Amino acid sequence: MNTFEIALVSVVGYLLGAIGCAVIVAKRQGVDIFKEGSGNPGATNVKRVLGAKWGNLVFALDAFKGLLAAGWPILIFNDLRLAVIGLVAAILGHSFSVFLKFRGGKGVATTMGGLLAIMPLSLLIGLVVWLLAFGTTRIVALASILFAFSLPVSAMNLYPMDDPRFTLSLMLCILIFFRHRSNLQRMLRGKENRFKK
Repeated sequence: MNTFEIALVSVVGYLLGAIGCAVIVAKRQGVDIFKEGSGNPGATNVKRVLGAKWGNLVFALDAFKGLLAAGWPILIFNDLRLAVIGLVAAILGHSFSVFLKFRGGKGVATTMGGLLAIMPLSLLIGLVVWLLAFGTTRIVALASILFAFSLPVSAMNLYPMDDPRFTLSLMLCILIFFRHRSNLQRMLRGKENRFKK
């Protein structure tokens, strides 16, 4: 891993992440997603505003961004550390997109896509946590926060403390929690939106 490889993976990852899939999909349906629902340009808001079909499409596209950003450094350079850098860059690009005036989604779908390439077992555990939390509460934000907390817990039991995947899990937990702080405040007030069964 050298400076050029780090810079290349970072730039490619950021630009992949910065593609505003929710904005593009919603715009093609005649909707400005920033002005509808929660105003967040992510899969959950698209699903709430436009329905499951378009929300699931955005989720898949956002996840693919993470998978691609983390996957190609493994295929080309065979370097897990570069894959981690690529995924972090993609999540930052998704959350603070240069194409959207540094606005963006919460980064959960992009995180999940990248984890499929880097640490699939932790992803599987996290998905079980997410599904259980969402199935019980119908609150996407709470499920996403618990998913985030599950990552370092599972990584602690799967990888050595000096493994880049453990460090990644901690970073992702902090970032996802930070991006959901407004949701957490609404949850504490009992005003967070729930999906109907």
